[in-house]
Amino acid sequence: PLDVFAVFPSSLSQGMLDHSVASLRRIVIGVLIALVLGIGGGLLTGLSKKANRLLNPLLYLSYPVPKLALLPVVMIIFGIGETTKVVMIVLIIVFQLIISIRDAIKNIDKENYYVLSTLGASKAQQIKHIVLPAILPEVFSALRISVGIATSVLFVTETFGTDKGLGFFIVDAWMRIDYLTMYAGIVMLSIIGSMLFMLIDIMDAVFCKWSKLRSGR
Repeated sequence: PLDVFAVFPSSLSQGMLDHSVASLRRIVIGVLIALVLGIGGGLLTGLSKKANRLLNPLLYLSYPVPKLALLPVVMIIFGIGETTKVVMIVLIIVFQLIISIRDAIKNIDKENYYVLSTLGASKAQQIKHIVLPAILPEVFSALRISVGIATSVLFVTETFGTDKGLGFFIVDAWMRIDYLTMYAGIVMLSIIGSMLFMLIDIMDAVFCKWSKLRSGR
């Protein structure tokens, strides 16, 4: 392990930093797209019984499927370039988000809606003051679960069709039998994952303070 950390600075200067930035950019873009689609889909299925009935079969059929099994299909549709890597991240995160948000909305006490309705609150105000606070903790929980998996899948997708990314960097070092550099890349991938988890924890603490107070944490 000490030898790996010894080569870490030289690996950074020899291109590992650029590869890390490329991987991080793909993860961030994928997470942002998944958030938009996941929150939208979760609100739609949670607030509309008709939409829930229509989309439930798709969700239950798609969610259990190992997303790597969809990689050949995604490659046929989008090619082997940048889009495929981002789409795979989106596929991993979006279903987790939709289901978590939908279930959080279903668990909201109906009395909360009645109270705001008697005060003359509009549908938009009910969503702002009741639904959003209820789903935010679930959004961060879903991200914690899926971001680690997304990082692992990104590693696989970066082993082909690109010369940028930690997946390419690690496999290239392995093929050159440069195992110290290979493990330096693996450590860097772990660091990126840890940074993402810490960022999610910080955002959770900032935007869900009320949840922590209620649970006594």
